[in-house]
Amino acid sequence: MNKQKRLAKPILWAIILFVGLIVSILTAITFGNADLSISDVYSVIGYELFHFEQFQAFATGATHDIVWLIRFPRVILALTIGMGLSVCGVVMQSVVKNPLADPYILGISSGASFGATLAILFGIGSVFGANAVGVMAFIGALITSLLVLLLANLGGRTNLTKIILSGLAVSAICSAFSNFVIYIANDKSATVQIMFWLMGSMASAKWHIIAVVLPIMLVGTLVFWSQYRQLNVMLLGDDTAITLGMNTQQLRRWYIILSSLMVGFAVYAAGVIGFVGLVIPHAVRLVFGSDHKYVIPFSALVGSIFVIWADVMSRIVLRNSEMPIGILISLIGAPCFIFLMIRHTHRAGGK
Repeated sequence: MNKQKRLAKPILWAIILFVGLIVSILTAITFGNADLSISDVYSVIGYELFHFEQFQAFATGATHDIVWLIRFPRVILALTIGMGLSVCGVVMQSVVKNPLADPYILGISSGASFGATLAILFGIGSVFGANAVGVMAFIGALITSLLVLLLANLGGRTNLTKIILSGLAVSAICSAFSNFVIYIANDKSATVQIMFWLMGSMASAKWHIIAVVLPIMLVGTLVFWSQYRQLNVMLLGDDTAITLGMNTQQLRRWYIILSSLMVGFAVYAAGVIGFVGLVIPHAVRLVFGSDHKYVIPFSALVGSIFVIWADVMSRIVLRNSEMPIGILISLIGAPCFIFLMIRHTHRAGGK
């Protein structure tokens, strides 16, 4: 009976969040610059998903293209990115035992953007075919994450300050190299495209991109969810984990590689979007505690809903224009980061 009571609350929240996600998807599709009626929007969705004959008139035309080729993939991409970045934030915070860690703070997003910039401007990695940008973004993210851990371990045991400073330093280096590459490329049209991409946007959402990125995020999320016991033990420290027979170093490497893969393809699809992996896990922990059995799936759901609505806000906050979603989320995430940093410092006695 007690076990049933303990499970009742998470199950109820899972249902609420899943329904909230479905409602968010269906509502977000109705927002856009084109003046379309809600019935037309859902008629297109009804035809494409269920092939209802009464919606045959919406099988082609401008309304169909706006809804099915622009708005719907955009919402699904926002869902995908929100899920992936939130889960990576949870894992990063456990792997480095640092509540302020996320792919953006640790410089992993900057490394991914540097790799993608090289692929776009100079065609580096073209051997990987149509997904060369995504693969180069993954390679950049992986190298950056390993470099941050290496720097943090220099000169003695790693700690909070060394990890954060290493991440900031590596992020600054990657950003500087990205800017240098853009400068020497001297391609104005590509520069404008890359600068908008570096600020984050769902505008490039296409079904063929989602077909690559969504499976990676789903599989990564499920793999990390299956590792919730190991992630819980990691939070207790390496000594405890080794006592329980865990090879923490090997697990840490695999988690970093998989996180880098997810972050790399998130950057490839939507550009650099920071603070999602920082804010969402902390918000979820405030409600559900620190057990990864619940933190990982609920972070995936909350992160998806958050980025979907952030993308809607980025489209409507400026008249006849679009604000890069990375700017909007940074305006929310940066104050949260400062708050968490001050809170953590006070808990640590100011050291």
